[in-house]
Amino acid sequence: MEKKMKEKHNHHSHSPNSSKGGHSHHDHHKHMMEDFKKRFIVSTLLTIPILLISPGFMEIIGLKAIYENTLLLIILSSAVYFYGGKPFLEGSIKELKKKSPGMMTLIALAITTSYLYSIAVSLGLEGKTFFWELTTLISIMLLGHWIEMKSVLGASKALEELVKLLPSKAHLIKGGKIIDVPIEKLKVGDVVLVKAGEKIPADGRVVKGETYVNESLLTGESKPVKKAKGDEVIGGSINGIGVIEVEITKVGKDSFLSQVIEMVKRAQETKSRTQDLANKAAFILTIIAITSSLITFIAWRFFLNQTTTFALERAVTLMVITCPHALGLAIPLVVAISTSLSARKGILIRNRLAFENAKDLEYILFDKTGTLTEGEFKVSDVVELGNIKREEILKIASSIEKKSEHPIGKAIAQYKGNLKVVDFKVIPGKGVKAKVNGKEVEIASKNYFEEEGIKVKNKKVEELFKQGKTVVLMAIQGKLVGAIALSDKIKEDARESIKKLKEMGIKCIMLTGDNEKVARYVANELGIEYYAELLPQEKLKKIEEFQKKAKGKVAMVGDGINDAPALAKADVGIAIGAGTNVAIESGDIILVRNNLRGIVELIKIAKSTYRKMIENLAWATGYNVIAIPLAGGVLYYQGILLSPAIAALLMSLSTVIVAINAQLLKREG
Repeated sequence: MEKKMKEKHNHHSHSPNSSKGGHSHHDHHKHMMEDFKKRFIVSTLLTIPILLISPGFMEIIGLKAIYENTLLLIILSSAVYFYGGKPFLEGSIKELKKKSPGMMTLIALAITTSYLYSIAVSLGLEGKTFFWELTTLISIMLLGHWIEMKSVLGASKALEELVKLLPSKAHLIKGGKIIDVPIEKLKVGDVVLVKAGEKIPADGRVVKGETYVNESLLTGESKPVKKAKGDEVIGGSINGIGVIEVEITKVGKDSFLSQVIEMVKRAQETKSRTQDLANKAAFILTIIAITSSLITFIAWRFFLNQTTTFALERAVTLMVITCPHALGLAIPLVVAISTSLSARKGILIRNRLAFENAKDLEYILFDKTGTLTEGEFKVSDVVELGNIKREEILKIASSIEKKSEHPIGKAIAQYKGNLKVVDFKVIPGKGVKAKVNGKEVEIASKNYFEEEGIKVKNKKVEELFKQGKTVVLMAIQGKLVGAIALSDKIKEDARESIKKLKEMGIKCIMLTGDNEKVARYVANELGIEYYAELLPQEKLKKIEEFQKKAKGKVAMVGDGINDAPALAKADVGIAIGAGTNVAIESGDIILVRNNLRGIVELIKIAKSTYRKMIENLAWATGYNVIAIPLAGGVLYYQGILLSPAIAALLMSLSTVIVAINAQLLKREG
C-alpha cells in the first residue's frame, strides 16, 4: 500500500517552477508556429524562381526554362536548404543524440541526400540535379508543420481560456474609498466591491449584499448559485444582479482557478500509455523507412538498371512519405483536447493512466455519506398520529426547535415556523419541551414517551424505524399528534447516474461505515449491493478483493476526506469535490461539481478519447502501408510515379487529417 501511494504521489510530483514552465510551454509552441510560418513564406518565395529556371520542372508544364544558370540554382537552393531546412536538421541532431531517430531524422536525411547529390551533379558528376524537387519538398514540409503547430496551440488554448477568466482589475475598498487595483496586488483580507455582471477577482467570502453567481465555467454547475453574507465565492465566476462586497481569502497559487490550471497543465504534460505505443511505432517506422529507402535505391540502380538520379529520387521520395509525422501527433493532440474538454465539464484529470483506465471499468465502489447522499440531516417523512395536519406539525416543531442547538433540532428548524414559543426547556438526551399557544408541547425520542407510559402503535412509524431513520415524536398536552423522521437524503443525481452506469454494464457497489439499517435502506433505494459498518482500512481491503476478481478495472468514488487510502488503491480514484475545497491530494480524477453525473461523462469521454487515439494510430500506420510501396515505385511500369513533392504533400495531408480528427473530439462533448 505504502509503495502504491508513493508511486502515485511521484506520478503527480512536478518541479517547483512548473507553473512558469507550463506557461512558457504554450509560448514555446506559439514561437515555433511563427517560426515555421516565417520559414515557409521565405522558402516558398525562393522556390518560385528556382522552378522558373529548372529545365526539369518547366518541361513538365511544357515550357522552356526562362534562364538556365546552374550557379544561381545552387545559390537559391542552398538558401532554402539551410534556412528552410534548419528546423529539420537541428531536430534530427536532437533525435540522434537521444538515440531515437524519428520524423526529423528522416526529413533531414531526405533533404541532405538530395542536396548533396544535386551539388555533386552540378560540379560534374554524371546524373541529373533535383534542386526544384528538394526546395518544393522543404516548403511543403514547413507548411505541414505550421498547420500542425496551429492545431496543437488550439488544444493548449484551453489553458489560456481559463487564465482569461480572471478580470484584470478589482475595486478595492480602502478607508471608505474605492480604488481600482490590478488583481496581482490583492492580499488576503482585502475587501473588494463586485458590481453586477462583473467577474469576481479572487476567492473570498461575501461580507455584504446578496446575489446569484454563475460558476458554470469553473464547476460546470449550470444554475446560478445564491450567495449571501458568509458564503464563499470563487475567483473568475460571474456576479449576477446584486452588488456584493467580498473579503479575499485566497490569492495566487492557492486560488481554486490556479489549482485547476495547474492540474490541467500537468495532465496535458503527463505521458499517455498509448503515447508510448505511438513513440515505439514511430521509431520502428523510421528504421523501416531508412532500410527500405536503401533497398529501393539498390534495387533500381543495380538490379533494374535505372540511373542513379532515378534510384536516388525513389529513395528520397520513400523517406519523405514515411515520415512518422502523423504518428507523432496522433496521441498528444487527442490528450490535450480531451483534458481541456473534461475540465470544461468540471472533470479534472490528475492522472492520465487512471483516466485511460476509466474506459475499462467493471466495478465502481461508492462511499455513501456525501457521495450517494447529501451528507446532512433532512426531514424525510412526517406521520400524522392525531387530528393535526402535517403542515401544522412542522410549523409547531420548527418554531420550538429554532431555540435548539441539537443537529436534529436544527434540521427541523429549517421549516418556516414562526409561532410564539415560551418556557423552552431541554430534556437532556431526550428532546425539548415548550409552550405554544398556551399548550404544553413535547418533542422527544420514543424512549422518553415510553418512560412516560405513552406507547406508539403505528405501522408507518415502525417502518421508519426499520429504515434506520431517526424518528422524533411530538405530543401536545401529553397526547401524541405526530412523528417526524429525519435521514441523510439520497442525492437527486445518484439514482439517475447509477441507472445509467448499470445500463453501461458497470456493477455499482456501496461501501459505508454507517450502520446496517441505514445502509440497507439506501442500497435498496438505489438498487445496488452494499457493505456496511466498514472502517477506512476495511474499505481498502474490499477494493483489493474486487481487484482480484475483476476482469476489468475497479474505481472508487468518495468525497476524499476519509477515503484517501481507498481512492489511492483503486485503478481509478474519483474524488467528488464539493466545489472549491477540492480534495486535490486524494483522487486521480476530481469531479468539481458535487454531482455523480460526472462519472457517466468521464467514462464517455475516456471511451471516445481512446477511440480517437486508435483511429489516429490506424490512419497514420495504414497510410504508410500503402504509401511506402507507391513511393518506392512499385507501379512505375504501370506509369505511376510519385515525385518527392507529391510525397511531401501526402505526408502533410495525413498529418492534417489526424489533427482534424482529434479536434472532432470536441463535437462529442
